[in-house]
Amino acid sequence: MDYIEVNGVKIELDEDGFIVEPDQWSEELVLAFAKTEDVPVVTEEHWKVIHYLRDYFKQFGIAPMIRKLCKDTGLSLKEIYDLFPSGPAKGACKLAGLPKPTGCV
Repeated sequence: MDYIEVNGVKIELDEDGFIVEPDQWSEELVLAFAKTEDVPVVTEEHWKVIHYLRDYFKQFGIAPMIRKLCKDTGLSLKEIYDLFPSGPAKGACKLAGLPKPTGCV
């Protein structure tokens, strides 16, 4: 297993770099992951998507479909990819501290 260290705490990652325990998520973790996902600056728009994903996951136990993400955040698919170059499933869910979505390669 791999780890990422945030504020002196080692957080376990799965083989794809997603955190194993979503409860260990923090805003500091987002800033650490952002560097690995080609997100040089985490903006208000990033936080909007990240908090939406976290809230949706807490409520339903899965990540939302991309269409729902776009509809509920008011962002287009292009805008999501502009924010998260590695994509909504890999990049956005990783920064949000969600498990790797099913079907994500």
